[in-house]
Amino acid sequence: MSTEMKNVPSGRVVSIDALRGFDMLWITGGAGALLSLVKWLNLPFAEAVAKQFGHSSWNGFTFYDLIFPLFLFIVGASMPFSISKRLERGDSRKDLYVHIFKRALTLFVLGLVFNKILDFNFESFRWAGVLQRISLCSLFAGLIVINFNVKGQAIAAGVILILYWAAMALIPVPGFGSGVLTPEGNFASYIDRLFLPGRFCCFEFGDNEGILSTIPAIATTLLGVLSGHWLRSSQPQGTKVLRLAGAGVASLIVAGLWSILFPINKLIWTSSYVLYAGGWSMLLLALFYWIIDVRGYKKWAFFFVVIGLNPITIYVAQSLFNFGTIADIFIHGFVDYLGAFKPFFVASCVLAVKWLFLYFLYKQRIFLKA
Repeated sequence: MSTEMKNVPSGRVVSIDALRGFDMLWITGGAGALLSLVKWLNLPFAEAVAKQFGHSSWNGFTFYDLIFPLFLFIVGASMPFSISKRLERGDSRKDLYVHIFKRALTLFVLGLVFNKILDFNFESFRWAGVLQRISLCSLFAGLIVINFNVKGQAIAAGVILILYWAAMALIPVPGFGSGVLTPEGNFASYIDRLFLPGRFCCFEFGDNEGILSTIPAIATTLLGVLSGHWLRSSQPQGTKVLRLAGAGVASLIVAGLWSILFPINKLIWTSSYVLYAGGWSMLLLALFYWIIDVRGYKKWAFFFVVIGLNPITIYVAQSLFNFGTIADIFIHGFVDYLGAFKPFFVASCVLAVKWLFLYFLYKQRIFLKA
């Protein structure tokens, strides 16, 4: 193992940690730095790039729409290397249940704190959120992994996607009827309005991490679980890459066909969206695994690994602390002389401060495993 990787906890797959870091990079300042660079260079495709770093307003898919499902996919991909491995060596199911429930509870509470529950302004408080969804998906996917074999896990993912489609297509919404997939008329949004208190994000009629749409997100996690089983299998590495890539392409094709009836939509996490995001996730995992674990090119991935080993830490920390203040200490004396280069330089410096913070935690072997 290279000296850069010596602090990586044992038993981890470097490509999974690197892909997680690649995913987190874009919401920890990478997107802002890239967009500033493209604008500074005055590239002709700047507008197209900017569009990819914004979420779809309703139906559709952008690169930024991949960030969250890719993270859930990676949560699932890690489970065969943790839960399944512990089952095989004889660890008690009771201990595993306690572990996954504690992890889920910790994440859920962190999500409430992230949403500022300590302000005690419950009338406008948002109960749903990213960390809450990660909590629930990791909990239910973990329970499925503990209690079902690989075939059962695949069936569970398929059943979830089909039942969600059926519910959205067949159950009537008062005032709209059944099968209406508009922001105000779809069944998932109706359930949010009926049972989810407080305010919504990120559209008016429901929450994009709402109650019903969390169920297909569990299937997103299970797609990662199935991919993790392939990586952990005893098959030749080249076969693993080909199977992952082939499954990714197949998932994209099925998603495209299904989208004719059930459009690709992140806000209500449609079944076609699960398969479309899952297809790209598999292709990315196949690429990272091939480069890092098969070809052995690991040094370039160290930047991403440092981020990928503490994703929850930086997600929460950047909402609580202004890393830009630290960067400003070192650059405030000259940054105003940089002209059009300033936005990119500032964004890069803030990103660097965040990465150095995570590097310090890495060197101290401090990893938030919640």
